[in-house]
Amino acid sequence: MDYDGIGFKCGIEIHQQLEGRKLFCNCPTINSDKAPDIRFVRRLRAVAGETGEIDVAAKHEMQKQRMIVYLANSEDVCLVEQDEEPPHEINKDALKTVVEVALLLHAKVVDEIQVMRKTVVDGSNTSGFQRTALVAMNGFVQTSLGKVRVPEIFLEEEAAQKVEEDDKTVTYSLDRLGIPLIEIKTEADIRTPEHAKETAELIGMILRSTGKVKRGIGTIRQDVNISVKGGARTEIKGFQELKSMPKVINFEIARHLDLIKRHKKVENEVRKAEPDGSTSFMRPMPGSARLYPETDVVPVKTTTEGVEVSELISEKVKRYESLGIGKDLASSIAKSRRNSIFESLLLKFKLLKPAFVAEALVSVPKEIKRKYGIDADNLSDLQLEELFSLIDSGKLAKESVLEVMTSMVKGSFNLNDFGTATLSEVEEFVKMTIKDKPGINFSGLMGLVMARFRGKFDGQKISEVVKKHLK
Repeated sequence: MDYDGIGFKCGIEIHQQLEGRKLFCNCPTINSDKAPDIRFVRRLRAVAGETGEIDVAAKHEMQKQRMIVYLANSEDVCLVEQDEEPPHEINKDALKTVVEVALLLHAKVVDEIQVMRKTVVDGSNTSGFQRTALVAMNGFVQTSLGKVRVPEIFLEEEAAQKVEEDDKTVTYSLDRLGIPLIEIKTEADIRTPEHAKETAELIGMILRSTGKVKRGIGTIRQDVNISVKGGARTEIKGFQELKSMPKVINFEIARHLDLIKRHKKVENEVRKAEPDGSTSFMRPMPGSARLYPETDVVPVKTTTEGVEVSELISEKVKRYESLGIGKDLASSIAKSRRNSIFESLLLKFKLLKPAFVAEALVSVPKEIKRKYGIDADNLSDLQLEELFSLIDSGKLAKESVLEVMTSMVKGSFNLNDFGTATLSEVEEFVKMTIKDKPGINFSGLMGLVMARFRGKFDGQKISEVVKKHLK
């Protein structure tokens, strides 16, 4: 498709949850899975914003006149989330993380942040508004098709999670409400649907590089704003995965072009991305009328002093490749939650090859899961350090990693069960086996020797011993 010819314009919004405590209270961001011990019911109505008008999207939600039921567990919800207590001081650690991301995006951090209220009356916030604050401006991300500008970076509170709904009632869980959320908006500099996917991937990589963002399904969301010549802006929400982004965008472009061809109006609206690549109407496009100042949170001075900027994952991959690690493995360990212990192990045990350590941390747990159905990712950093210390000191053979990790996960590790063998022990066993089994071939002998010394002696050296004595 000739995207320039149809006047295609596209920008994206990234919403990423941060680790730590909630934004305006001291509750943990654990998303409790315990049964609710809090329940209350509300009805919400929209109020006028700074312009003196009620936002069109807020009006749309208010007209549904639905009762809102809130469920929560007191393990990670307090009176702040219930809107029964004023917000506490803004989370300084979350603010520091957003400043770090802003620096990675080459943005200018504002001198002072003023928290604003953004009217939201669909029930996703108990107060009827979401607290949000502009932290930085005028950044960019470098892509294969040039710079994509990032005009605004916000810190805001995450919304509650919808549990179920019908025409009269909607139910929300409050465990997610108040988790610090960074919102990154780009300009309409994206040139194609594939370029949108690339830009989202790059920003996601930058966020993960900090090591301070949540991981897993639902912790990061992407919204896409598109338009074509003669149409109007549509915001698409609900992408299940990034690889579906080009397909959904192309579908929406086709929908716009069809409406224009039939001389029908393309509405400014928010639509949901469906699994088949189509989109469905959600609500009218919100505007500036929904913003007004938050009077319960004092403005906060911002600074870049003391903010350490993390190494980008893309730069780590290049560094790891220079250490002799293959590109795919380097990428996997750079993105892994084991990345910090990997770096620590390389510094502590300089005799161990980086590729071996990376393989043990990334690939071996997958093999254990496949073979035994147990999760080696549960191993602590202390257990891993013990394992590599034993290998580095020669008390364990590196070939024993899979078996040792497995026993550690099971809680049955005993060094005496593994140990190491000497060269003379291997040679003695090889000579004795050849004597007992005249005419044995190489593969047969290797099988017997490996069965005896697997995990206790280097496999390559065993092969050399076998070849030597079979001559």
